[in-house]
Amino acid sequence: MLVANLDPRVNAVIAISPSSVVWGNIGPGKDGIAWPERSSWSWNGEPLDFIPADPAWERDYRDGLLAYRSFFEKCLKTGEETLRRARIEIEKAAAELLLVAGGDDALWPSERFACELARRREESGRPVSLVVDAGAGHRVLLPGETTPRSRLHAHGGTDTADARLGEAAWAVIRALL
Repeated sequence: MLVANLDPRVNAVIAISPSSVVWGNIGPGKDGIAWPERSSWSWNGEPLDFIPADPAWERDYRDGLLAYRSFFEKCLKTGEETLRRARIEIEKAAAELLLVAGGDDALWPSERFACELARRREESGRPVSLVVDAGAGHRVLLPGETTPRSRLHAHGGTDTADARLGEAAWAVIRALL
């Protein structure tokens, strides 16, 4: 989505479990340094503005696995100016846009992000396709995929719901491509 904003040659974007904002790094970068936090993205060598981590986050668990959704939701409670500067301005992109998200995403609020992106696209008069399944999680299973569930982090959803979202998304992906 970021590249589509900056390069008019991008004519289609398929965003699965998307974010509507730029985030900082999680863990060490190429230089091996994890802190201070830095933008995960840059353009022409300059880091893009991002939503900083909130160090006051308290770990949250789901089904015995670490669930990061509350971390990202807490970070989003930053100031309006920070949110504005970190926003992925997909409404500026000429590319066609397909957003796919699960409402039970335990990693981050991808349905919220996807709906925000879709709303801004619609308000700008640009085309957008939105495929959402309330029971699906972060892991979207496209037809034929058998990606196992994470044993490290909670992703939400169920195998059935994740596959159902993947099936619905696949029809739209094929038509777009």
